[in-house]
This record gives sequence, structure tokens and C-alpha cells, in this order.
Amino acid sequence: MTQAKEQDTVRVHYTGKLGDGTVFDTSTERDPLEFTIGDETIVPGFEQAVVGMSPGERKTEEVPASMGFGPVRDELVMDIGRAQFPTDTELAVGERFQASRADGKGLQLTVVEIHDDTVVVDANHPLAGKDLVFEIELVEIVSKDA
Repeated sequence: MTQAKEQDTVRVHYTGKLGDGTVFDTSTERDPLEFTIGDETIVPGFEQAVVGMSPGERKTEEVPASMGFGPVRDELVMDIGRAQFPTDTELAVGERFQASRADGKGLQLTVVEIHDDTVVVDANHPLAGKDLVFEIELVEIVSKDA
């Protein structure tokens, strides 16, 4: 039976959960996720879990934070002067917004604290530092690496 391997383009259905069972994402109500194994567009632990699967196969894979979205990095939590935000912006703790880095790339920030003169923001991925559980079904291997 054909098995998925590095450089194969695959389509999968998945449900991602936290250790307590809370679902953070699922493809069950939409088209399967399509990606090429090894292109590093998906968290490493998820990609590795698909390697060796055959179409129609299902599995549950525990992915430690180090193979998921990585550890929480303290240097990605920073103070930004309140004056850097538009004066008409209503900020709330937990709110997420897009900012631009010096190189022009986008950066997702989460408001952690709000003070009179500064706003503490966190640029870590919301799932950084968390162990994840993925229920995966390999729907098909779209193209095989020759």
C-alpha cells in the first residue's frame, strides 16, 4: 500500500486539541488541508506524523511543544509606547492585531497588559509552549515525489 513520504503533496483532515481536550482547530467542516511534506509550512510534529501513513488511515499523534509551535520566548514579550497606537484605538487585554516588522513582514501581537504610557504585547504564537494532540486522517496523496 502507498505510504506518504518526504516531498509528497498530501491532503489530510485533522482536529487539533490541547492536552485538556480543548479543540483549537479542525478541518472537518471544510476542505482537507493540503501541504507538501518537508516544505516546513506545517508544524514539524504534524508533518512527521503524516510520514508513513496510507490513504484512509487515521491516527492520533501527541506533539510536544518543541515539535509544535515551540517554546514561549520571553524576548517576544515587549513594551510598546501607547503613543505608537492610533489615539482612537480601544485596546483590550487578549486582543490580537497585526503589526509590521522593520523588514515589512507581518507580525501577530496579543495585548497582555495596558498601562497609561505603555502596552505590553506578546508576539509568541498563541499555542507556543503547549503540547498538542492531533487526530489525523490521510485523505489522499495528491502527488508523489518521483
